[in-house]
Amino acid sequence: MDRLVTRRSPGGCNLVVALVVIPLLILTALLIWVLADTGDEEDNGSLAQVPALEGADLEGSNVLVYGLTLNPSTFDPHRGAAFEIGIPFYSVYDTLVYRHPQNLTSFVPGLAERWEMAADGLSWTFYLRQDVKFHDGTAFDALSVAANLDRIMNPEIQSNKAKYLLGPYQGYTLIDKYTIQINLSEPYAPLLDGLSQVYLGMVSPQAVQNTTNNSYQFHQVGTGPYKLVDFIPGERIVLQRNEDYNWGPVFYAAAGPQSVDVIEFRFYPDAATRSLALESGEVDMIGELPPTDAELLVGKRDLRIYQVPIPGMPQQFFINTTHAPTDNQNFRQALIYGTNRTAIVDAVFQAQSPIANGPLSSITPFYNPAVEMLYGYDPEAARQLLAAVGYADSDADGIVEKDGLPLKLRLVFAPWNQMSDVAQLIQDQWRDIGIEVELILVPDLPALRGYVESGEYDLIAFTDFGVDASLLNQYYLSDGAFNWSGYNDPELDQWLHDATQQQDLTQRGELYALAQQRIMEQAIVLPIREFVNLDGASTNLDGVIFSAQGWWPLLRNIQMEP
Repeated sequence: MDRLVTRRSPGGCNLVVALVVIPLLILTALLIWVLADTGDEEDNGSLAQVPALEGADLEGSNVLVYGLTLNPSTFDPHRGAAFEIGIPFYSVYDTLVYRHPQNLTSFVPGLAERWEMAADGLSWTFYLRQDVKFHDGTAFDALSVAANLDRIMNPEIQSNKAKYLLGPYQGYTLIDKYTIQINLSEPYAPLLDGLSQVYLGMVSPQAVQNTTNNSYQFHQVGTGPYKLVDFIPGERIVLQRNEDYNWGPVFYAAAGPQSVDVIEFRFYPDAATRSLALESGEVDMIGELPPTDAELLVGKRDLRIYQVPIPGMPQQFFINTTHAPTDNQNFRQALIYGTNRTAIVDAVFQAQSPIANGPLSSITPFYNPAVEMLYGYDPEAARQLLAAVGYADSDADGIVEKDGLPLKLRLVFAPWNQMSDVAQLIQDQWRDIGIEVELILVPDLPALRGYVESGEYDLIAFTDFGVDASLLNQYYLSDGAFNWSGYNDPELDQWLHDATQQQDLTQRGELYALAQQRIMEQAIVLPIREFVNLDGASTNLDGVIFSAQGWWPLLRNIQMEP
């Protein structure tokens, strides 16, 4: 390349606790509702009957059957936002950088050998590997990165997550064949974290040219340790090992005779079928086991249960601060004091998740442990706070009133993560402090958004995942896209904005500590429990570890015993 080329953004059984040491991350955007579709699972755990591999010589091959729990509306990582995308496709794609799964703050080289940030924080320069090829044989270089950035920012793609992970992206400058500079409108500390996620995986520009925006997901081509060979939505995804792969991150194991050669992913949207598939040998590995099932499987000698903590937000309810009575801080605090989170975790989640105390899970970097001291279960304190704002049970019917009106709150939630059971327990607990609760179950994210737009809710359940605490910005900035509590606080806005620009980890931590303290003192959110993914696997599998994000297995590292 003889000259610089600049492009600007158009808009400007054995129980194993998996210690995923999570680093600082980002996550941002929308956790889209995924539409599940039941496929016709095969009873045989062998891949010999997979049509895409019929006639192939699988003699002596190590084949792994992995159970997926959801079928997102798209598996294209540049377009979708579901975490499920990364379970198969984290191994199809490489990213420019990686978070080390066992080092809190370490980013390690991926497709970029090294990188540097400009002194003003407005650009990052990435020096790329020169020995990488896509699965279709085309070479990876700076033009490939540019094509990926253009695709992600193209409005026709309708990216739900990838473009948000780039933060204040302003375009790029091609320095030479293997060097590219990403330009920003303001400093953005979470950029590396965004670039480390599957949603910013590098796709083959040639493959994109040969497909449409909608059809690319069925013909995905990356540079990763596995390549896509078959994809039927709701039925199966089949990956085959990339024999030419020798440029992975430092934490990837070298391929050997016990490495996985072929992986078939099957779909199990019905939670009740997952443990049965694992016990019968229909699958070798599956995630999101119901807690009661995982508890029963712990005693199985041929199975292991991995408890994988997930960074980001806990299971929670946002409290609507825009109307009475939840616009009152004392009232909101009463709701938290009146919620027995330990009882909920014990009854619904079999004590396999920690209770949550704030807007971030405790495994998330920059978590502030001081929030753990703010609210214990104290129904008497809840009653006193309700009385202080004018509520009393004058007719002795067990429900408090104010100005002659009985106190009734509306809880809105979708059927994810056993939220119906959680909500029913909250309903019982709050009746004990004099609050009647109407439970409103909606089918999906669009329905949740409908309630947000109408404002006809007092509490609404939603969560998001990510390693970097900048995840909070979407939910707690006054103009945040997901500020479903409606809370407006200029000082909190300033802390959150400054934290995304600050490169010094100590100062970032101090700002996020202030933000978490303010959020909980103002009782903007009712945290319930921290997410723990319960993964089950055959004891014939060794080397089972997960990415820093917690959801995505490192398939390259799995070894299959004979």
